[in-house]
Amino acid sequence: MRKLKIKISFFFILLTPLFFSCHQSQKKPLQVNRLFSDHMVLQQRQEVTFWGEYTPNRELTVSASWGEEVSAKTNSGGKWEVKIATPEASGPYSIRIRTKDSVISINDVLVGEVWLASGQSNMEMTLNGWPPRDTVQNAKKVIAEARYPGFRMFTVETNPSDKPFDTVAGNWVVASPGTVGTFSATAFFFARRLYEELNVPIGIIHSSWGGTVAEAWTSEGGLRNLGDFSEVLDAVKTSDVRKKAADWFANWNEMKMPSTDEEWQNISFSDLEAAQANFDDSHWDTVGLPGRFDKIDSGVFDGAMWFRKTFTVENAEVDYVLRTGPINDMDATYINGQKIGGLAGENFWKTPREMVVPKTLLKKGVNTIAIRAIDRRGKGSFSGPMTISNSMGDTISMEGNWKYRLIAEIFMNRFYVYTLNSDFSERPDLIEFHPNLPSVLYNGMIHPLTNYKIKGAIWYQGESNVGRDEQYRRLFPAMIEDWRAKWGYDFPFYFVQIAPYNYTPERLSQKLRDAQRCALKTPNTGMVVTLDIGNPANIHPANKQEVGKRLAGLALDNNYGKDLVASGPLYKQTIKSDKKLIVEFDYIGSGLVASTKGLFGFEIAGEDKNYLPAKAKIVGDKVEVFNADIDYPEYVRYAWKNESEASLFNREGLPASTFTSEKF
Repeated sequence: MRKLKIKISFFFILLTPLFFSCHQSQKKPLQVNRLFSDHMVLQQRQEVTFWGEYTPNRELTVSASWGEEVSAKTNSGGKWEVKIATPEASGPYSIRIRTKDSVISINDVLVGEVWLASGQSNMEMTLNGWPPRDTVQNAKKVIAEARYPGFRMFTVETNPSDKPFDTVAGNWVVASPGTVGTFSATAFFFARRLYEELNVPIGIIHSSWGGTVAEAWTSEGGLRNLGDFSEVLDAVKTSDVRKKAADWFANWNEMKMPSTDEEWQNISFSDLEAAQANFDDSHWDTVGLPGRFDKIDSGVFDGAMWFRKTFTVENAEVDYVLRTGPINDMDATYINGQKIGGLAGENFWKTPREMVVPKTLLKKGVNTIAIRAIDRRGKGSFSGPMTISNSMGDTISMEGNWKYRLIAEIFMNRFYVYTLNSDFSERPDLIEFHPNLPSVLYNGMIHPLTNYKIKGAIWYQGESNVGRDEQYRRLFPAMIEDWRAKWGYDFPFYFVQIAPYNYTPERLSQKLRDAQRCALKTPNTGMVVTLDIGNPANIHPANKQEVGKRLAGLALDNNYGKDLVASGPLYKQTIKSDKKLIVEFDYIGSGLVASTKGLFGFEIAGEDKNYLPAKAKIVGDKVEVFNADIDYPEYVRYAWKNESEASLFNREGLPASTFTSEKF
């Protein structure tokens, strides 16, 4: 009997600490979402929501120094949420969140106009730019003069997620010469014009990521209705891909992703060893080039790969030239252990390679070429032809089998670096986890914002969806409506039509631009046309001032009572008149005008849709187009090339959009 008592007492002693431990684990420190911090801007004359966590079933009070105070109680999970009314644009104020045992103070709070800025690299690109290639026009002067105490920006840190997040990382930053260099340039110029013309505080929540597709920014529910992405969504949902990937990459050294062309050019992944002629690559796998290289047995990857091949030279007394087609995205190339060149940076993925191979590096007989290629996103590939030749007429084909080895992989926007002898047999199938998976950027970078009251959104994206224009006609409006449904109201949504750029022949950006134009059928939207301020040689045009100014013009005209002509001419309809087509436009402002180079870029076709260049002239508020070889014209289109240039404007200086009269 005594033994039994002893056992019972001992069991109670063991249970007691566990009981109190479980009870105490319910206690949580007072927390408020990171969006609510010093220097923040709240939307004026609204009931704005504050939210956070604290111990379950406890009282708390939120008080604002403009005279509002609200109390609430946490739920059984410790979540709390309150709504508090904001005054007209003013400030600074302070906000206190109080419980019996703690206080959170938020200072230098302004009340004004809050906008969300999102998209891909042309929205992400900062005032500092990405030199030397990608710069912002007149940036140094703009930064030096940036003293705007009432303008603040919150930049959301990148975070792809396979599940919706509730919070984000980032801070509100006041615009000053010491800070604005890291601000989104497009969003900065948008906000600056609003700030100067409205004379109220402006807050920008900036959430963007370069090279990303629209479906990544759309919620699962918004995509399910389209049906296009269900298979991938199901795969991500059932695979717990993020955990598998995180567990795998925890085994390897990580490295920050380069942010400038110079950093890309100086990167190294075992270069000194892998490039040597006497390196033993006999245990490496074999791949045929030209062709894709971003696949290994355990899945598709983004990252860096080494390629090696031997070739025989009969005449080593002259220089040679190595030529290949584009290497997507970048490369560093070595002959017998010595670097001869390569292109590394953001915009060389479609540039053919041509490098001199000095005779001093060559030897008669067997030589070794080693190429370290990096695929940052999308499809990694070599394009042909691939040759080494000299001025004597000797040409050596470099096509065929190459030895290859994965040396670094990109995950969550960081490099994870392998060794030249790493074992990939345990690498899981990661379903190519990256920022372009459907919904992952909505989950991590938009969903956490949907309780925060905004006036509207600006958007600059579409380049990464070029080639999928038919889908984009449905996807982009669906994304807009998806965001509005999540916020619970139909806020204004203004977007930038992608600029002319010399894409590959099979990727027709004019079709994507037209899909964006058609998205204007979605109510309460507006579009900035950039046909006149693009750069066909650079996907990141430098004139971000005009982009931001035009976006702000849409907001000032539609939302702030300013009587402006904020859009260029938009195609309305076509009227047949004998052998001519007469094109009518909306938003002609005070009249149509041609560029200083004249009116060009129009094409017409008959029922066969065989388009020919058209002569065009402005007649009153319309444009007449014709071609003497087409007796019965049916269709007209304008600026229908990747690298098109604007030739039609309204008198306010805003360009007409790419369009086609064909129905899709």
